[in-house]
Formats: sequence, C-alpha cells, structure tokens
Amino acid sequence: MEAKVAELRTRLQDISDIGGAISILRWDQYSYMPKGGAASRARQVAALARIAHGLQTAPRLGELLSELAAEVATRPAEDELRGIVLEAKRDYDRGVRVPERFVVERSAHTAAAYEAWCGAREANDYRVAEPFLHRSVELSREYSSFFPEFKHPADIHIDDSEPGMTAELLRTLFAELRAQLVPIVETLCACAPPADDFLFRHFPSADQVAFGLDVIRRFGFDFDRGRQDFSPHPYSTTISLGDVRITTNINEHDLMDGLSSTLHESGHGMYQQGIRPVFDGTPLSYGASTGVHESQARLWENLVGRSREFWTYYFPKLADTFPGQLGGVSLEQLVRAINVVRRSKVRTNADEVTYNLHVVIRFDLELALMTGELSTADLAEAWRERYRADLGITDLTDKEAVLQDVHWYDGLLGGSFHGYAIGNVLAAQFFDAALAACPDIPAEIAAGRFAALHGWLRDNIYQHGKMFTPAELAMRATGKPMSVEPFIRYLRAKYGRLYGVAL
Repeated sequence: MEAKVAELRTRLQDISDIGGAISILRWDQYSYMPKGGAASRARQVAALARIAHGLQTAPRLGELLSELAAEVATRPAEDELRGIVLEAKRDYDRGVRVPERFVVERSAHTAAAYEAWCGAREANDYRVAEPFLHRSVELSREYSSFFPEFKHPADIHIDDSEPGMTAELLRTLFAELRAQLVPIVETLCACAPPADDFLFRHFPSADQVAFGLDVIRRFGFDFDRGRQDFSPHPYSTTISLGDVRITTNINEHDLMDGLSSTLHESGHGMYQQGIRPVFDGTPLSYGASTGVHESQARLWENLVGRSREFWTYYFPKLADTFPGQLGGVSLEQLVRAINVVRRSKVRTNADEVTYNLHVVIRFDLELALMTGELSTADLAEAWRERYRADLGITDLTDKEAVLQDVHWYDGLLGGSFHGYAIGNVLAAQFFDAALAACPDIPAEIAAGRFAALHGWLRDNIYQHGKMFTPAELAMRATGKPMSVEPFIRYLRAKYGRLYGVAL
C-alpha cells in the first residue's frame, strides 16, 4: 500500500502542477498581459489543459484509485489519506466522462471569452461579447449532457462547485431568503439614507492600496506566501499553497470599492493559506466549496470590515491617511455611510441587505439560459426587466448590467452565482460559532487584533481544505446544519440599530 500511495501522490502532484501553470498563465492574462497576447494565451492554456486532462484520466490512475478506495473505505472521515483518495476518485470518475476535445475547446474558449468581455466592458456594448456567451451556454449544456443522471442541466455544475446541492434545493433556499429580505429592504429603503457623499471624494490610489495592505497584513494574510495585484474584476487564484495570488481594483472616487475588494479577496487567500500543507498537490488543497470559500471572503469583508469594532480601531488611521477628504467626519457617520442600504445597480457594490437579491436574479437568469427558456440574444433585456421588477432600477447600461460580472465569460454557466448567497448565510453562521467559542473577538477587533478570529477559522474551516462536504463542515464547525437564521438575525440586529427601526 505504501508504494501505491507514493505513486498516487506523484501522479496527483503532476496534475496539480499543470493546474498551477494554467493558473499563473490566467493570472498574468487577467493582470498584466498585453492585449496582443490573447490568441497565444488561449492556445497555451488549451495545450496545458489537454495535458492535465490526459494525466487526470489515465487508466493507471483509475486502477490505483479503485484499489486504494477499497483499502481506505473503513477509515474514519477525519483520515487524511481517505479524504485524498475519495476526492481524487470523484474527480477521476467525472473526468473520464468528459472528452479531451471538449476540455481543449472549453479552455481556449474561456481565454477568448474573457478578452471579449474586457473589450465589451470598455465599449459598454454587450453585442461584442454576446456571441462568446452564446458559445459558453452551448458548452455548458454539452458538459451537462455527459452526466444525464442529473435532473436539471445545471445540477452537475452546481454539484461540481457545491457538493450535495441541486437547483431545486437552491430554489427553496433562495425563496426563503427572498421572503425574509424583501420586507427588510422595503423598510430600510423607506428611511432617509445617511449622508455618504464623503466616500466619493478623490482618494489617491497609492494611499488606498497602502491602507488596504496594512489591514490584510493584520488580518493574517501571509505575504511570504501570497501577493496582491490589480485586475478589472478582483479575484484570487492558488498556484500552490505557498503561492496564493489576490487582485483588487481601485476606484479613486469610491473609497469602499477598492477596500472592500481587498478585504474580500484576502478572505479567499487566507483560506487557501490555512489549508494543511499535507494537502498541497492533492484535490483537497482547495476550499470545501465555492459557497464555503465565499463565506470566508464575505466574513472578512462585511462582518469584520463593515463593523463598528473594526472602524473603532481603523477610523483614526483612515482619517490620518485622508485628512482633507474626511475632515469633520465622525466614526458614527462613517459606520452609517459604509452600511447604507439602497437599491444598487452592481452586485459587488451592493450592501449586505440587498446583495442576495442580486444573486437570486443571476441564479434565475442562469437557469433560464441553461434550459433554453432564455437566449443570450434576449439576456440584456431580461436582465433589465428583472432589475426593474425586483429592485426598481431602470437606467442600467450594458456595463452595469449583463457585463458587470466576469463569471459567465470566464468558464461554464450553471455553477457561478449561488455560492455568493450561500457564502453570506454561512459567514454569519460561522461567525456566530466563533463568537461563542471566543467571546472576546469583538474587543480584539476593536483593538486591531484579529488572531483569535483568524485562529478559530483556521482550526475549524481553513485547515480541512476539501476534506468535508459543506454540510459536514457546517455541522462540525457550528454543531448545526446550514441555516439562514443566523444571517437574518444578524441583519435585523445590525441594521435595526443603525437605522433606528424595528426589523
């Protein structure tokens, strides 16, 4: 068995290393690559994807996994080798059902579609990107056809990113969320909003970047094993557990835009950096799911970064950094301004209360595209209609609407957006559990110390990587199944207090 395990680790490491090479090529494309490199980059990524797929579907790997799966089946769920073998076998069993030519075409298309999205955003013209999105939908449906046992064409995509979830389960979850959120949104949007104009003065980029870097260092992001750069759409990527990249995008006339992105992506980065080193080079070297990963980003961005405790420590430093822009602004004014609730156009800039309504709209449109009920040619108008109906917004440009997110242009559809809402729900549930275990966390945050919170998350979430399903991880970390109740309770308490209303 020892020889089999050694061979398995070598094969998995090769697959991981090819994946790391693809990740760094894409990071370069999204951050620094000149436009003229787009065609060759698509070809390079496709070539590496073909090699990776060949390694991942090699018959010998299948034999090894079948033999080892039988030998580790009776081991406890916490056993590291059992986790590695079963997750690798899950990947193998799915990978062998996907033809190599599909993997190559998908990889090349993804690189080209990203460039089309960038150009379309710059031109504020969806027509530039629509043919690429149309092809993305076709590829997404084709991928679904390789797994006919799934009920809905989006289910395989959802299960790939959120094991155990289906379109039907998500519809139920989102219906509950929407029913709880709409009355809260109506009440808060009927109140006079606090003044927040001072957040939109001129804040030089270099000063914003320096401030954000100081914050995430204190959070615990390890710059010996990570770095921050810039891209049109902030994101994170893992080359290896010793090389985690995050990006941000600074708006010199919106103070919270760049800072929120920095805090958000640092949450993703710290999750990756906290995974057990023994999992590096294996399928367990990633988060449990997109939703769990998003929970860590949203936790640091919102439950920490928009809290009164956080700004008790950081507001004096922010005022010193921008004395002209924030002169005369009090801590109370800042806290209310960064938590203003309004019907916004763009998901990434949305407040905590309305954010999930953006996600529900995306999810519904995504499912309609997957089933063919909606065509990409009609998507822009369908998007605008949903925003008119659900959020009362009527003046969306293409850049603010169907071009605002990169995800549909940077991969397959079906598994893209639900993770954001799951992330919000789990963030509140995990934070509740952390507070129960470490009641001094709020006082620590108010003093600019984050080790207690970071340590609880590392021990209960980060270190496990993809060892457990999201449902198993939630139960282990909090003692309860996933529930919207902590999230709704958090919103009612926080925003009821800020707005002085009963929610």
